[in-house]
Amino acid sequence: MTVFLRTLETAVPPTVLIQTEARDVFAAQAGLTRLGTRLVRTCFDASGIDTRYTAVGELTRSQRSEDPVFFDAGSNEIFSPSTKVRNDIFAVEATRLFVEAAQKALDACAGIGAADVTHVITVSCTGFFNPGPDYKVVRALGLNPSVQRFHLGFMGCYAAFPALRAAKSFCEADPDAVVLVVSAELCSLHVRTSNNPDTIMGSSLFADGAAAALVSARDLPQSSACISLDRFETTLTPVGEESMAWNIGDEGFEMVLGSYVPHIIDDHIVGALEPLLASDPSVRDLPYREIKHWAIHPGGRSILDKVEAKLGLSAEQLEPARETLRNYGNMSSATVMFVLKHILDQPIVGADERICSMAFGPGLTVETGLFSKVPAHTEAKVGSASVAGAGEQTQSEPADDERTAALPAGV
Repeated sequence: MTVFLRTLETAVPPTVLIQTEARDVFAAQAGLTRLGTRLVRTCFDASGIDTRYTAVGELTRSQRSEDPVFFDAGSNEIFSPSTKVRNDIFAVEATRLFVEAAQKALDACAGIGAADVTHVITVSCTGFFNPGPDYKVVRALGLNPSVQRFHLGFMGCYAAFPALRAAKSFCEADPDAVVLVVSAELCSLHVRTSNNPDTIMGSSLFADGAAAALVSARDLPQSSACISLDRFETTLTPVGEESMAWNIGDEGFEMVLGSYVPHIIDDHIVGALEPLLASDPSVRDLPYREIKHWAIHPGGRSILDKVEAKLGLSAEQLEPARETLRNYGNMSSATVMFVLKHILDQPIVGADERICSMAFGPGLTVETGLFSKVPAHTEAKVGSASVAGAGEQTQSEPADDERTAALPAGV
């Protein structure tokens, strides 16, 4: 049985942050030391980001508020509201993104309606409320109230992989299952001004966005390309437990991203890929560069630089990740879904378009996935085990289940 990611849709809030404008605001804050100001300018300029999106409209100079909570455009001052204030905004604004992305994914899937959805998995690490986003999605989309609901909270940037892996398992256990996976992150709720390099890096990098996918093994018409979810693996690097973390503070959530993170990835990325690729004869003997597509979570520009250099990948293979970073920033768990959508939307030009995907998070955790891009109108019905292009499997051969030391890690 082959399980497919049938549709993949994204959503962002309406407010755009221009990176150069945000840089100037953060660099002008009172209380910054000379080194802090220099780090702000360096981090923002070296981030590889042009634009980001935020659910906090007042973070831009163009939207003035009579009673500002985060930013006063008149005085150019960034405030530090409490975690409760930030989380209350999350409950409202994240719900909008969860519902928008989920509705778009459902509308885009031919042959699937609201009544067909059997499971909902929601993902976020940037806020909490209950009844949670899984409940809100079921109610807003008019799903069956008996839908099985799951929420993956506070896992960090890699959490889309456990969600997709769970969706695959549900479909393998029940071939009629239809799983809606939705990730929404409001990272910009937790920005603050500081001389701390980790905080400065977060301010230069993180953004808001959502992505939703419908996953199923059902026999369905497929008018556009989809992705077969062939294999997942997870591993922990032997070092780095204290180098990446996500903690709750009194004035929002606090990120730890040590300067050694890109080096940890450089040292251990090959070992992290080994269990994923070694068990698949179609790719285990290939040079990494021969795997066509690479959906890498763009945790920061230097992380992408390390992955590209260590695996000998081409600039073209890293372009989906770099373009996502450039246009949207780092949206935590939703980001790798944006990268996958970029790949999915490209025309299919070969018979075997494999996708190797990975994301990194606290621990240091490395999540990996091996997928296949499947064209529309394949020789066999999409949903059967003999789909052409899904790892060349047949019914008799089923699928196996830098920067300088002064700069923060993400730059």
